[in-house]
Amino acid sequence: MPEAAQPGPHRKIRVLIVDDSASVRMTLSEIIGSDPELEVMATAADPYVAVERIRQEVPDVMFLDIELPRMDGLTFLRKIMSQRPIPVVICSSLAEAGSDTLMQALEAGAVDVVTKPRVDTAEFLKESRMRICDAAKAAAHAKFRGVHKPAPRLTVEAKLNADAIIPPHSEARAASQRAKMPVTEPIICIGASTGGTEALREVLEALPATTPGIIIVQHMPEKFTNAFARRLNGICAMEIKEAEDGDVVQAGRVLIAPGNLHMALHRAGSRYTVNVIEGPHVSRHRPSVDVMFRSASQAAGKNAMGIILTGMGDDGARGLLEMRQAGSYTVAQDEESSVVFGMPKEAIQRGAATKVVALNRVANEINTYVRTALGAIK
Repeated sequence: MPEAAQPGPHRKIRVLIVDDSASVRMTLSEIIGSDPELEVMATAADPYVAVERIRQEVPDVMFLDIELPRMDGLTFLRKIMSQRPIPVVICSSLAEAGSDTLMQALEAGAVDVVTKPRVDTAEFLKESRMRICDAAKAAAHAKFRGVHKPAPRLTVEAKLNADAIIPPHSEARAASQRAKMPVTEPIICIGASTGGTEALREVLEALPATTPGIIIVQHMPEKFTNAFARRLNGICAMEIKEAEDGDVVQAGRVLIAPGNLHMALHRAGSRYTVNVIEGPHVSRHRPSVDVMFRSASQAAGKNAMGIILTGMGDDGARGLLEMRQAGSYTVAQDEESSVVFGMPKEAIQRGAATKVVALNRVANEINTYVRTALGAIK
C-alpha cells in the first residue's frame, strides 16, 4: 500500500468519502471542494471500493459512514486502524438510538464525528459546511498511535467571540467583583475538541466520586453528547450526565454541555447552576469553550479551575485567559500528549495557562487543586 504524501504548505488536504448514498457523496464533495484548503481525492460506495481507492493513493483524511453495505463502517474502521491507520471522521445520520455505535467508533480510533450535511435551509447548509470542513482540517492535524504528520497550512477565518453570548465585564467592574467574591466550593471547567472524547475519559476515570462539580464543553454534535455522557457514567466513579438548564453543579457530578447549545455557569450565593443557552456559533463552535470559560471567570473567579485539552482552533484560549485574570488556576495539555495541539497551544501562547501538563497528569492536577482549595475553605 502506498504511503500518504505529507500535506505541505502548498498542497491541499485530500479527502476520501465513503458513503453508500450517491446524493450524500455528491453533497459532501461539493462542500469539501468549496474550501480552498481541501480537495476530494475519491469517493466510494462501500469499504471494498474504498480499499481499492486507498491502494492507489492514501488519503490525508477519510469521511466514513457507519451504515454501509457489504461491511459496516465500524468493522471497516477497526480493520483500517489495525492495518494502515488513517485519520477518520465519522459522518453519520444515526440518531440518538445509534449514537452508542458512534462512541465505539471514537474508541476504535476515529478522530471526530459529524452529522451528515443538512441542506434544507441556507443556514443549516452553512453550519454543515463549517463543521465538515473544520473536521477535515482537524483530522489532518491529528496524531494517533504515536504517528504525527506535519500540519498542513491553515487559514484562520473570521468568527464571533463570547461577546455574542455573554457581555464582557469592564476591568473596573471585574476588579471590584474579584475583591467581593466569596470563597465557595471549587468548580472545575474543562474544554476539549478533536481527540477530547478519549482524553476526557482518561481524566474522568481517574477521579474519585468525591471530586467537586465539573462542567465540560466537548465539541460534538447534538444527540451524541447524551450517549457520550451515558457511556462515561458507566465507567467513572462520578455521576456524569448531559447538562439540562438549571442543573446544580455539585460534588460528585459532571455536566457535559449538550451538542448545539452553549452552556454557562451561574452563581446564586454560594450555589452554582448551569444555564443552557441558544445562540450563534462562538469561535466557530456551539457549544463554545470560550462561553463556558467566560461565564466561569465571572461567576466563580478564584473558586474555579480551568483546563483546556486537545483540539483544533482557538476556542477556549481567550476564555481561559479571562479565567486566569479572574484568579482561577488554569491548566493546558502539553503538545506531546495532545491529538491536536491547537486549542492548548493558543492558550499557552496567550499566557492563559498557569501550568502545562501531560494528559496523564491532568487528574493529579485536579486532585492537588481540590485539596488546596478545600484546605483554604477550612
